[in-house]
Amino acid sequence: MAEAAAFQGTGPSPARRWLRRTLTVAVGAPLLAGLLQNPSPAQAAEETPVSRTVDVSIDTLTPSAPVEGDTVTVTGTLTNRGKRTITDATVNLRVGPRMDSRSEIDQVARRKGFRSDSDPQPLDAPEIKVPRLAVGVSQDFRISVPVAELDLDDEGGVYQLGVSLSGQTSDARWDRVLGIERTFLPYQPEPTAKRTQLTYLWPLISSAHVSADTASDEQQSAVFQDEELVEELRPGGRLDQMVTLGKDLPVTWVIDPDLLASVEAMAKGYRVKDGTGHIAGTKANRELAENWLGQLEKAVQGRKIVALPFADPDLASLAHRGKAVPGSLGHLQSATALAASTVETILHVQPATDFAWPVEGAVDPSIMAVATSAGARKVIARSDSIQDDDLSYTPTAARPIGGGATAVVSDAELSTAFQGDMVRAETSTLAVQEFLAQTLAITLEQPQDRRSVVVAPQRQPSVSQAQAMAAAVRGLGAKRWTEPLDLVAAAAAKPDPDASTRVPRASQYPKKLRDSELPVDAFRDMKTTGDELDDFKVILSKPDRVVPPVLTAINREMSTSWRGRTTAAAIYRVDVQDVLRRLTKSVVLVDKSALTLSGRSATIPVTVQNKLLQDVEGLVLRLTSSNGTRLKVDGDTSADLPITVRAGHSQSVKFPASANANGQVSMTAQLYTADGTPYGTQMTFSVKVSEMTPTVMLVIAGGVLLLVLAGVRMYSQRKRLAARAAEAEADTPAANEAEGEAEAGTEGETEAAGDAPAGSDTADGAGQPSDPDPDTGSESGDPSGPGEKVDR
Repeated sequence: MAEAAAFQGTGPSPARRWLRRTLTVAVGAPLLAGLLQNPSPAQAAEETPVSRTVDVSIDTLTPSAPVEGDTVTVTGTLTNRGKRTITDATVNLRVGPRMDSRSEIDQVARRKGFRSDSDPQPLDAPEIKVPRLAVGVSQDFRISVPVAELDLDDEGGVYQLGVSLSGQTSDARWDRVLGIERTFLPYQPEPTAKRTQLTYLWPLISSAHVSADTASDEQQSAVFQDEELVEELRPGGRLDQMVTLGKDLPVTWVIDPDLLASVEAMAKGYRVKDGTGHIAGTKANRELAENWLGQLEKAVQGRKIVALPFADPDLASLAHRGKAVPGSLGHLQSATALAASTVETILHVQPATDFAWPVEGAVDPSIMAVATSAGARKVIARSDSIQDDDLSYTPTAARPIGGGATAVVSDAELSTAFQGDMVRAETSTLAVQEFLAQTLAITLEQPQDRRSVVVAPQRQPSVSQAQAMAAAVRGLGAKRWTEPLDLVAAAAAKPDPDASTRVPRASQYPKKLRDSELPVDAFRDMKTTGDELDDFKVILSKPDRVVPPVLTAINREMSTSWRGRTTAAAIYRVDVQDVLRRLTKSVVLVDKSALTLSGRSATIPVTVQNKLLQDVEGLVLRLTSSNGTRLKVDGDTSADLPITVRAGHSQSVKFPASANANGQVSMTAQLYTADGTPYGTQMTFSVKVSEMTPTVMLVIAGGVLLLVLAGVRMYSQRKRLAARAAEAEADTPAANEAEGEAEAGTEGETEAAGDAPAGSDTADGAGQPSDPDPDTGSESGDPSGPGEKVDR
């Protein structure tokens, strides 16, 4: 009856209940110690292993930040992890005294088992009876209590709230704590005089999904490495949840422009790699991408947007490894320049582009130098890098670090509050309650001062992490001890004069982060690809079809998202190089067989093939003789001729050549760009010089004369035969009349006429064996074989 009265608020006051419980424990402890052989006081202050027999899970706590008049409700699960059945158990709430610092919250959060020296006594009511809990069995619980029964300070504060199970087992027939779970109850019934300005970054960042390749259609459809981005955009996917949750929260959107460009490319029509080729993306996926962009555009209207450099380059890797490779900083500058235009074009908002965000906010002098070299004047650091060990409170985030740059130091505990697995309801609930407790503790550290605190969470929160983050931000919605502030304003806040502005030394950079950086070879690969692109683009009539896709792919090679994915990063870099080299090898010299040059002068043809879908121009073809004394090209050892080749065609260039002596000469053909840079691989072929002597010329002249005489004779014979044929036709009527009169007497003569001699006129009419055939075969279109003769 006493417990029921206490629950209903009709029993003794909370202060008297607390005193009574304390006296009871003080008087009864010695007796219990003697009877139950409890450990010594020093040992009792330590965590008791038996208190982990039951796993107490706190799945929900509502409201997360109660006020006067509310009823606090806790739900969860009890699971017997021991080896014996538990009997005669009770579930109680335990509310501790007000905490005065963030360090106390940290200490409580690290505790696991029951500690008699620090865990408060259970409330008299409410209480849940558990008669029996078998081994391995779980049982849900729900317990509620009005705030008025929790004995909380009217001025507010952070309190420890515990749920414990006490009971007996077959080997210990007395009540003892067999399981406990703790969380925090932030209680601030009235708004504080000075509220903390809290900036929560909401990152929209993904991995690199688009390759350097493009389709051959007019719009150059992007070719994606895979369909992983689609999964993030689907309803319930990671990026879908980030937009769905973030649109109603007072947060600052931090966006990687590459993500926007990738989703837009998908919406316009894209292709996906499939073995050695690629296939078209589905219409449903295109519509999915289009809808996501539309929702994001609505969500960010009127909000502060921070755009990171394109593809979110890894500043630490660039500072520690990339600076050793010339030209690496140029990629960061181009990525920064591309950020604003990308966001403005797609979302139709103007972002802030003067922020840099190193991995996990870890900085050193070289990272600061690289970050500011591309125009960033504000670097998002973290308090476990730029530390304030001498301060007993949390200072304002903005810190001037010299040279016109500002370090915006995010709070490490708040920024890492939702890392790890947040799928379990208990994990998420405990993280949210601790986050709210920490923010209230910050405000109460210096209640007379308004400070600015920044929270920079992990770059790519999972769905469960994003949901927990959103629950925490919503928990601050009443604005009783915090108020929202965007990142731009936080960076401009008045700095705390006592806050540290010392950038840690390079030796203090975390080894774990240094070990996961991109290697120097990665930046060498980027330089190689960039140099090849520079050589290639000068010959293109439409360089815009090649240069932007490859440059953005190089930017993606520097992405922070490659951390922990060394193999995948290397494969992506190789793929970018392969795409570019496949294009450059589409403009080649066609191999030639050995040539034979008969005479003192001729022309040597060299063919250039262009398999690209655009014209190439600005190329110079150089043909060089290995022996200028024996064979000259255009009067010298080598000659240059400009060449332009249409898309999908081949073009031959003919070089005049002159021979001075017989023999074999090696010839080399090489393409060059207009500035004299070699393009592609050279081609080598041989020319056999065979000079004509006077005797050979006389023999050839005699042969020509004989052919002419034979032709004259043939012409005369054919003319004579034609005349005889005409005379025979004229004599035919008279011959017929005479034949009738002399038919009987001429039979013997007619038979004799059939044996005419071979030299008669009839024989002449048969022609000569030397006459040409009436028809000749068509010429072959195949390439010439060995021994090709050059044009003269």
